[in-house]
Amino acid sequence: MDQLHKNRDTEGTEEFLLEAFLPYELSVAANHTSRLFARHYSKEFGLSIAEWRVMAVVGRLGDISPGGVAERTEMDKVKVSRAAASMVAAGLLEQLPDPEDGRVRRLRLTRRGERVHQAIIPRARALEVLLAEGLSAAEWETLRHLLRRLTSYTKRLEETEFTTTPE
Repeated sequence: MDQLHKNRDTEGTEEFLLEAFLPYELSVAANHTSRLFARHYSKEFGLSIAEWRVMAVVGRLGDISPGGVAERTEMDKVKVSRAAASMVAAGLLEQLPDPEDGRVRRLRLTRRGERVHQAIIPRARALEVLLAEGLSAAEWETLRHLLRRLTSYTKRLEETEFTTTPE
């Protein structure tokens, strides 16, 4: 029986190996990748991972609500709010009232924020190329394709009622 089927054993007769559990493996890979990126962004630009994600979305879209940033980054609204507040204090981001709803704030990069965003993009792309060098071109494309499929599938699962209780 291969490792995947051992881990799928719902009767619990096989030892549960956290390090072979897909959600854990994905989390570890994501954490290592994020720390690699953060090490470069924090050293050179003083940005956390959350701040970089906010900057990337606001830099691409130009003017967006914190809720819109949260949706696009898969971060919770509190984390987006904290990152945005920190970036406002650092002069990278400004908050403007929403012309359609005075209760909502819109985020926009300042000139300084735009300069930082433009400086980071080539570095982000270079780091992604560095990561890709660890795999063949076919493996890299397969990984990207499978991650998109898995994300799509898990989103569908989140919208349905299902059970993980063994029958």
